[in-house]
Amino acid sequence: MDMFKTRRIVVKVGTSTLTYENGQVNLRRLEMLCKVLSDLHNSGKQIILVSSGAIGVGMGKLKLKERPAETRYKQALAAVGQCELMFLYDKFFGEYNNSVAQVLLTKNVVINDHSRQNVVNTFRTLLEMGIIPIVNENDTVAIDELVGANFGDNDNLSAIVADLTAADLLVILTDIDGLYDADPRKHPEAKRIPVVTHIDDHIREMAGGSGSNRGTGGMATKITAAAAATGAGIHCCVMSGSDPANIYKLLEGESLGTLFTPAEGSM
Repeated sequence: MDMFKTRRIVVKVGTSTLTYENGQVNLRRLEMLCKVLSDLHNSGKQIILVSSGAIGVGMGKLKLKERPAETRYKQALAAVGQCELMFLYDKFFGEYNNSVAQVLLTKNVVINDHSRQNVVNTFRTLLEMGIIPIVNENDTVAIDELVGANFGDNDNLSAIVADLTAADLLVILTDIDGLYDADPRKHPEAKRIPVVTHIDDHIREMAGGSGSNRGTGGMATKITAAAAATGAGIHCCVMSGSDPANIYKLLEGESLGTLFTPAEGSM
């Protein structure tokens, strides 16, 4: 795949990328992400952003140190955090003269043929109008992600959105630079796997467990998302979100993170 010629890109950013360990928003990183995506949009690429972080940002805003266990509190935090998150996105994208739109999805909308087509039409129209859709699961009414069911998490949601929008590339920004043959946080000698052409049980075993206190995912959910994306014929790159400007390097052909490639003939 010629990354430089990629036109429609879905970028997924996780809570651990958007916030500091104390739960407060990492404004420098968020602003850089918006700047890079705005620049790519200005260059003629179509950008869809799938953003986690509503609950994490809500925790930071309300100065909570731990993610609550009770679903109703998570829903309340999502309501507070989503408002704050969209305010920040609107502010930063607006500074680069780009307009954004909030798209909140629930599982039942996607699995129903009629409403699914309405979602596809909305995405198509927003992109035609030059607007950057910002997508999240509607946690205030759909508790699937909150209790660990499907969508399950925004990694899987990003793969669904990539399929709905017929994207060329899905980029998942996370707190680790791709898939390693062992956990690099425990094994300094671990080696990054630059390309995966087939996701099997061995690859899934290497993915390990869950993510951080602020997020719900981990490498395992990213492998599941990559499998869904490549099954739909979409390339997927899992890479570090510590420097959003690295998206430029990825599109210029540099080996970053782990690139998952579709099998030949996959659609």
